[in-house]
Amino acid sequence: MAVAKSARENVYRTQNWNLTKPSARGKNGIVVSQNREAAAAGAAILEAGGNAADAAVAACFALAAVEPWNSGLGGIGFAVVLKAGETRAQVVDFGPVAPRRADPADYPLTGAMKKDLFTWPAVVDDRNIHGPLSFCIPSSVAGYAALKQHFGTGLPVSELLAPAIALARRGLAQDWYTTLKIASSASVLRLYEESARIYLPDGLPPVPPYQGVPGFMKLGNLAATLERLAQAGLRDFYEGEIARRLAADIAAVGGVVDATDLAGCQAAVRQAPVIDWRGTHVLHTAGGLTAAPTLAAVVEGMATVAPPTGGPDAAWFAKLSTVMREAYAERLAGLGAAQAAPEPADTCTTHLTVVDGEGNLVAITTTLLSSMGSRVVLPETGVLMNNGMMWFDPRPGSANAITPGARPLCNMCPVVVTPKDGTWPRFAMGASGGRRILASVYQSLAWTLDFDMDVDEAAHAPRIDVSGPDSTSADCRLPHDVLVALEAAGPVSVVEHGVLPINFACPNLIRADKDGAEGCSDLVSPWSAAVAAGPAA
Repeated sequence: MAVAKSARENVYRTQNWNLTKPSARGKNGIVVSQNREAAAAGAAILEAGGNAADAAVAACFALAAVEPWNSGLGGIGFAVVLKAGETRAQVVDFGPVAPRRADPADYPLTGAMKKDLFTWPAVVDDRNIHGPLSFCIPSSVAGYAALKQHFGTGLPVSELLAPAIALARRGLAQDWYTTLKIASSASVLRLYEESARIYLPDGLPPVPPYQGVPGFMKLGNLAATLERLAQAGLRDFYEGEIARRLAADIAAVGGVVDATDLAGCQAAVRQAPVIDWRGTHVLHTAGGLTAAPTLAAVVEGMATVAPPTGGPDAAWFAKLSTVMREAYAERLAGLGAAQAAPEPADTCTTHLTVVDGEGNLVAITTTLLSSMGSRVVLPETGVLMNNGMMWFDPRPGSANAITPGARPLCNMCPVVVTPKDGTWPRFAMGASGGRRILASVYQSLAWTLDFDMDVDEAAHAPRIDVSGPDSTSADCRLPHDVLVALEAAGPVSVVEHGVLPINFACPNLIRADKDGAEGCSDLVSPWSAAVAAGPAA
C-alpha cells in the first residue's frame, strides 16, 4: 500500500486546478467536437434544417480550418450512423489505403528500432513517418460525401461548407494551444517549405499576444480549395481541378499517390458489426480493421463481472486492467511477425458525435494519424496530408506489411449503442488518442450502461489506460484503494490527466432520448465543447 500511495503523492502536477467541462442539453440536436467552433458549425446546420449527417459533414470540414493538426481534407476515418427509426446502424468506411505505387523498397531499414513513438523498425530518413512517402490516399472528403449522400437531407454542399469557408478565410486562432501544437511538430514542419511558411513565421511557432485577444493565421490555399469544392462538388477533390492540383503537388514533392489513386477513392457503406453488451444493449461498431474486435474481447472478458453497486470499485478496475492487457496481447499477437503496437500512442485523431431532433445519431472518428500528419502542406490546395504509411510494418513480407492498395490495422473506435429491445435512450461515443482510444471508449460505455452515470459524470470520471499488454496507467485522481488494487494486478504508472503530456484519450459522448439529448466532451481538452441547436430543453 505504501508504494501505491507514494506513487500518487509523487506525481508531478502540471495542472494545479480542478477542471469541469460544461455539457449541453436540448431537444433540437447536439454536436460534440474537440473544437467548439466546429461544434457550433454543425449546430448551425441543424438549425438550418439539416440532420445529424449534414451537421457532421459541416463540422468535419470546419475542423480542417480550426483544428488542422488532427484531421482535415488530407485524412481518413470511419463513421457509424444510426437512423432514428432503425435499430441497426451502418458504417461509412473511408479508412486508410496505401497508394497503388507503394513500394517496400522505398522504405529501407536502418537496423535500429524506432522507440520514441512506436516499435516498428526505423526507416531511413523516417520516410514512413513524415514527408511525401508517408501519404496514404486521402479519403476523408470521399467519406464526408458518402455520409451526405446516403444519410443527409439533400442540403446543397455549398451550404454545408459555408461555415468551414468562413473559418478558413478568417484563419486559425493564434492562441496558446495553437502555439503548443505547432511547437510540438516544429522540428519537422520546418523541413517542408509550405508547412514552414504557414506554421513557422520567421522560423518560429506563432505566439499569442501578451494581452488582449489572439489574432488569426491563414492556412495557405485551404479557403480557396473549400470554395472550389462548394462550387464544383466534393468529387472535384478526386476527379476535377482540385484532383489535378493535388496530383501535381504530390508528384512535385516526390510522393507516389497519383491521379489514378484519387479517381479510384470511394468510401464504402455497409451494415455495422455488432457486439452484445450483457444481453441488454447492442454496440454498433466500425468493424474489423478498427479497434472493434479488441473492444469485443474486452466486453466478453468483463461480461462475468457484476457491476458493483455504487460505481466502479477497486476490484472492478483491477479486473479491467487484467482483461485489457490480455486483449491487447491477443490483438498484437494477431499481427504475426510484427509483434508490435499498430499505432503510436501520440496520434492526434479527432472524434465528433452528433444527434439531431429526430434522434438520428452519428459517431465519426477522423485522423491525419500523427499530429500534423505527414507535416506536408501541399501548396496549390492548402491540404495537410496524412502520414498513414506509418500504420504499416516496414519489414517486407511481414504481417501488416507495406503493399500496394493494402489496408492497415488502426485503433479508431466510433460506437453507437441501442437497447436490445429497440427502445431509448441511445448513445453515441468515441475518442481520439491512438492506442488509448479503446480504454476510454470501454469505460465510457461502462459508466453509462452499467453504472448509470449521466454524461457529465462520465466525462469527468477518472479512468485507467491500457495501451498494450505490459502495463496500466492510472489517473492520479483515482482513490488510493483503486491504485493499490491496480498495482497488485500488474505494473502500473500513476499519471496526471493533463493537456500535455497526453496520458489518456479524449472521448466524447451523447445520450439521446425521445424528448431530448445531452452531450459532453472530455474535461481536459481545452477547445472541446458540446453545442446544442436551438433553445435548450
